[in-house]
Formats: sequence, structure tokens, C-alpha cells
Amino acid sequence: MSAKAEHYDVIRKPIITEKATMASENGAIVFEVAMDSNKPQIKEAVEALFGVKVKAVNTTITKGKVKRFRGQLGKRKDVKKAYVTLEEGNTIDVTTGL
Repeated sequence: MSAKAEHYDVIRKPIITEKATMASENGAIVFEVAMDSNKPQIKEAVEALFGVKVKAVNTTITKGKVKRFRGQLGKRKDVKKAYVTLEEGNTIDVTTGL
């Protein structure tokens, strides 16, 4: 498997929510990442895929809620998010495709 494919396995997709948009005003981008990924892997993947310099990576794990799906009890999946802070002058436009 190529190095680029491994980077795409680490970073699943950008998260575009109201909170993520507020974070982007401070130079941070929010990504959904693989549960088994760590901060150095996330930093390396973002720098390689987007060609930017990463200042810091903060991660959080959101546990899946128990919800009803068509009357049946089900559980949403656990999600790991990475708040990636970029160095000054670096930007990523997540609204366009890769």
C-alpha cells in the first residue's frame, strides 16, 4: 500500500459543523480520524496530503449514543476527532474536494 493511501486511512473526512467553523476562525481544522491513529500520525498525514505546516494536534473521542432506529434500539459508532492547528499563513479549504 502506498504512503498516500495510508494517510487517507488515518484521516477519514473533514467535520463541518458550527463548532468546527468557529475553530477554523482560529486557524484550526477538524477531521474525523481513525480510532487507532495517534497525534504524530495525524500530523504527518495532514502535512503530506495538504502541504501545510501543523502547529499542534488535539484529539477527542466522542462515545456513540444509544438511539432508536426504526423502533429498534441501536448504538451510534464512537468517533475520534482531531483538531489540527496550523502554523501562521497556512490554510486548508475543506469545502473543496481533495
